[in-house]
Amino acid sequence: MIKCHLSRLMGERRLKIADVARDTGLNRGTITRLYNETASRVELNDIEVLCRYFDVDITALFELIKDE
Repeated sequence: MIKCHLSRLMGERRLKIADVARDTGLNRGTITRLYNETASRVELNDIEVLCRYFDVDITALFELIKDE
């Protein structure tokens, strides 16, 4: 399973979904799905934009969790 840490990153910076959508130009629905971890696929460009926006490596945004 892949865990998305977007909600944590946003919480640390006290950002709302609307803030990230406005600042990055990404679709609000895309950000909402990543925030709620309901996204089944994500465009590589969107990942790049978010990593640059939060100034983090991709491993800070996504984590591979081993199935138990």
